[in-house]
Amino acid sequence: MTALDASKKTLSAGHAANMSGVAAVERALAIAEALVNARRPLNLTELAESTDLYKSTILRLLVSLESCGLVVRRSDQRFTLGPFAIRLGKAYDACTPLEALLQPLMEQLVREGMESPSFHVPNDANTRLCLLRVDSLHSTLDRVRVGDRLPLRAGAPGKVLMGAAPDPHVRDISPLLQVSFGERDPNCAAIAGPVYGPGQVLLGALSFSGPLDRFNAASVKVMGPPLLAACRQATAQLGGQWPED
Repeated sequence: MTALDASKKTLSAGHAANMSGVAAVERALAIAEALVNARRPLNLTELAESTDLYKSTILRLLVSLESCGLVVRRSDQRFTLGPFAIRLGKAYDACTPLEALLQPLMEQLVREGMESPSFHVPNDANTRLCLLRVDSLHSTLDRVRVGDRLPLRAGAPGKVLMGAAPDPHVRDISPLLQVSFGERDPNCAAIAGPVYGPGQVLLGALSFSGPLDRFNAASVKVMGPPLLAACRQATAQLGGQWPED
């Protein structure tokens, strides 16, 4: 065996060890994600069904998750998110104060009669996460809630997050806007624009969404300018530079 072969073998062993460590972290996070999605305490059987992990694996990982406070075991042997989850959320808000800045802006848009505003961020390669949501004053609404994971490749917010080409439906308003008619849900529609942070980093997509029958060329032209103005204002408040300035 040459020195190069020995070096490759050593690197391969180290790489395998690293990959094993990553897998363990991903499994632990799958447990936490199952608790986030359930929005209620889960027992061991329910965790196994939600994560496709063996119960023995879950129990081993729960030891670490409980020790750091991310998960808490209740007296009825159900598991729920622990105080470390709160600390993570507060730290995220402190580093990127999206809710503190965007929530009042979204509430103002609702008071002005707009459709339901939501703020979406990338979740993974295939999904986006609804981080913030305010229901409109209309009697009928679309069913989008905070914490929902939605397809990245369907819907106006997903198009914004993926940097899609300018949409012809709103090109005369701004090439930064995107619209969707029944893409993710055949009964719903949306219009969305980008919100940027320092360094022109795309932080997320602010959108109006609602029942499809309230979205047409005329209503999109009404909703587009206030949505664009809100995106621009949010960008300025978050330290970003609006591309059209």
